[in-house]
Amino acid sequence: MEGKIIDGREISGLVKEEVKEGVDRLKAKGRTPGLAVILVGEDPASSAYVGSKERTTKALGMHSEVIRLSSGTSEADLLAEIDRLNRDAAIHGILVQLPLPEQIDEQRIIAAIHPDKDVDGFHPVNAGRLMAGMEGFVPCTPLGIMAMLERRGVDLNGKHAVVVGRSNIVGKPMAMLLLHANATVTICHSRTADLPSITRQADVLIAAVGREGMIGREHVKEDAVVIDVGINRGEDGKLHGDVDFDSVIPVASAITPVPGGVGPMTIAMLMSNTLKSAEKAFREGR
Repeated sequence: MEGKIIDGREISGLVKEEVKEGVDRLKAKGRTPGLAVILVGEDPASSAYVGSKERTTKALGMHSEVIRLSSGTSEADLLAEIDRLNRDAAIHGILVQLPLPEQIDEQRIIAAIHPDKDVDGFHPVNAGRLMAGMEGFVPCTPLGIMAMLERRGVDLNGKHAVVVGRSNIVGKPMAMLLLHANATVTICHSRTADLPSITRQADVLIAAVGREGMIGREHVKEDAVVIDVGINRGEDGKLHGDVDFDSVIPVASAITPVPGGVGPMTIAMLMSNTLKSAEKAFREGR
């Protein structure tokens, strides 16, 4: 069973080692990559994520700036903070922790971040670059999944990949990355009729719907690679994925656990994107 597990903690550790080496090389040239994270409000889960990002940024030798704003912060004040960071040469990545309070338009905030500092990959310009196969920033979770598949030696060329979920953060960019890797891609969602008949065709099945245990044994064909993006807090207080792990692991050729699968990769790829941004700024003399 151990051989079937795709260990996100192990792979993310390798990615972070490579990022640390890149940071050290850039610092030797006099440039320190900088990441700014803005947290609006006191949501416990968001606070935990921001704390984890801050610790990782510092551990890799990068400059970290965390801006904590009250839940009553106006959209204008948040936009002003983003404008300041856009103009700050010491900051190469800007991340606004989502979700935002209801008085703030998330799309307007995302669009205000300069595309060259959009290390989350959510800006419409970067979404367009991904669609067109151009260089740009890619959302960290799909990027992390691609890194896992590559390091696991999963050949996507000509394979059928099924993505369950169509969010702008995971589902849609995931489908684009798989397509660029020459997979044949199907996207399923809440309105898909007879979901199991489609997911059972998948050589690679990616579950990103946010519903605990939604993908069961009946959804998975023999020897499929199963990637579980879901992070759901169960009634037992523990984290559970979108995949019913115990029923699926006997048939899958490889599977990611929750926790310890995709989650660690997301922060690792955020660090990778921040380094990439700093390297680009250095090359361009910014």
